[in-house]
Amino acid sequence: MRPREAFKALIIGGSVGGLAAAHELRAVGAETVVYERSAGRMQARGAGIVMQPEVEALLAGLGMSAESVSVELRERQQLHIHGSPDRYEAPQLMTAWDTLYRALREPLAGVCYRLDSALRRVQVEGSDVTAEFADGYTAQGNFLVGADGIGSATRRLLDPAARPAYAGYVAWRGLEPESALPGGLLDLLAGRFTFFGADGLQMLCYLVPGPGGELAVGSRRVNWVWYTNVLERDIPRLLASRSGRRFTTFLPPGEMRPDVVAEVIATAEASLPPPFAELVRHGEVFMQPVFDLRPFRMVADHAALIGDAAGTVRPHTASGTSKAFGDAAGLAAAMHGWTPGQDLPARRLADWEEQRLIHLVRLSEMGINLAERSALGTATGRQFFASA
Repeated sequence: MRPREAFKALIIGGSVGGLAAAHELRAVGAETVVYERSAGRMQARGAGIVMQPEVEALLAGLGMSAESVSVELRERQQLHIHGSPDRYEAPQLMTAWDTLYRALREPLAGVCYRLDSALRRVQVEGSDVTAEFADGYTAQGNFLVGADGIGSATRRLLDPAARPAYAGYVAWRGLEPESALPGGLLDLLAGRFTFFGADGLQMLCYLVPGPGGELAVGSRRVNWVWYTNVLERDIPRLLASRSGRRFTTFLPPGEMRPDVVAEVIATAEASLPPPFAELVRHGEVFMQPVFDLRPFRMVADHAALIGDAAGTVRPHTASGTSKAFGDAAGLAAAMHGWTPGQDLPARRLADWEEQRLIHLVRLSEMGINLAERSALGTATGRQFFASA
């Protein structure tokens, strides 16, 4: 039972960042409701997730270990176009978006989680926040959390001028059952974080749990991501889907046109080490353009932005999920003890915003520097997939 004066948080965005916010705010006594714009089953916007301390901390608070949702790696290896890989010991835990989503969603089975809820309007009156959705539904609470990602509707309402900018390269992705891969290729990849870099491209892969969270050998999946420079003018052609649906920030599995699939395979064979080219050939490829959203603010009147809604970090830092979790934990700490009849804890919220923005800027700069080592997103880097 929560005290009558506990505040109600409306969480916009039902991916792992929104679920983390729900858990953290519930831990400080808030009532939470989650609103997700997807009409049906959540579509993973990424595949593999590197286990980080912020994620481990939340899982531990829910009575779960990081090992229970992760595949353990022993080594890192760098591939070369010719010659043997370079290897060194580097223990690491890897999970997957759907595995982590399930781990966070199941403990919230009794919490309202409303699908098909695209935010259209937010109104604040005193200590009350009203959210209006595209289907006409309205919800009332006392605080609103925008955890709705790079295309955040919450951010557009709070800061209409803040727009993501294309970073100059894309991420081609695959998530393949290990049982579907040739034995020799799997032997090379299993237990290792494998990577390769060259002018204008970078590729990496590692094993993650199976689609139901399976950790047994033979039931896991191989997650891979291949970054290549692509001129902005070529993005619409690569995002054009076989179903005719329009995508701008993510092309899901099964939607890539056959001619683009053939182009991806041909480019992989011409530019990647043979094992990585073979992996691409076996993959159901999907794609994400990489965007930068420079941070401006995270706090507004009775509202806050977390995760990619507040600002992005390049994927090379492996920190997108952990940053969102850290944002959520800090926000909950700042809101702890607040009740709707009181003034907002403005000082604590300002301190949280300042600290998280400093962290975000540092991660953003680190990600850009890591990308530039492979000439990703640079004016001088080699370009791929140029239109004829």
